[in-house]
Amino acid sequence: MNSAIYQMIRTAMEGRQQVHCVYKGLDRAMCPHTLGYKNGMEKVLGFQFAGHSSKGLPPGGEWRCMFVDEIEQASAHDGPWHTRDDHLRPQTCVDEIEYEVYA
Repeated sequence: MNSAIYQMIRTAMEGRQQVHCVYKGLDRAMCPHTLGYKNGMEKVLGFQFAGHSSKGLPPGGEWRCMFVDEIEQASAHDGPWHTRDDHLRPQTCVDEIEYEVYA
């Protein structure tokens, strides 16, 4: 059975909603694009457009891969959908895709 945060992210994706959360102690705002599993662990690939990142966040945002069990204080919000044209390039974040949003 999927975790509550995984299910919340799935619902946000279906409604093209932003997800605001804390990941590895840093506030983040992202639009989740790919949800599923990597080596049996829940993972999400999202386009982070605001907040903080240990690697720094370039202007305009960046793709981020996150383990769902490390996401805290997650909530869905209405707002502009952020993405980038390279979403359909091959990715290694999620091996078993359960749900995906295309642009």
